Amino acid sequence: IEGLNRGIYHFNAGFDRYLFLPIVRAYEFVTPDFVEDRVSDFFANLGEVTTFANALLQLKGETAGRAATRFVVNSMFTAGLFDLAGARGIAQIREDFGQTLGHWGAGNGPYLVLPILGPSSLRDTTGLIADTLSLWLATPSTITDATAYRAARFGLQPVDARHRIAFRYFETGSPFEYDLVRLLYTEQRKLDIAK
Repeated sequence: IEGLNRGIYHFNAGFDRYLFLPIVRAYEFVTPDFVEDRVSDFFANLGEVTTFANALLQLKGETAGRAATRFVVNSMFTAGLFDLAGARGIAQIREDFGQTLGHWGAGNGPYLVLPILGPSSLRDTTGLIADTLSLWLATPSTITDATAYRAARFGLQPVDARHRIAFRYFETGSPFEYDLVRLLYTEQRKLDIAK
């Protein structure tokens, strides 16, 4: 499906350049760096829930304990707005359901380029869906039904995520950028699963 993947890659490049990045630049222009950092810390703290669940599924007790500690410390003392646990030497370790599947022997499957989301694989796409559904099911409906939650989850969080990624389409200087991104993504996921 390389032809389809390359087509989606070019779509993503146009979406990124003409829609997403202008929104991100506007966000960066109007939002002080201090506030941007608080937003990033808040969403990173929420990610500890997914890390905790996947570390348990992989039988990684130390990683699960670290994620739980980080979530409790950062939530209790800073409402998730500061990485107090990180400042105390409890570094963040990311785990997702794609890694869990890989941990238990599931292969990558075909390489995929997802619309807007970018590089993935069949395994990691399955993991992304599972992580998203589990977080949605774990969040009380009184919260998920709130307009503020939906605005943050589907508006602010994607903008914050893109803000933190330095990659820009077709600025690598390589005529083989698609192949380079595919290679780097695939190798990074191997390292993520091996840890």
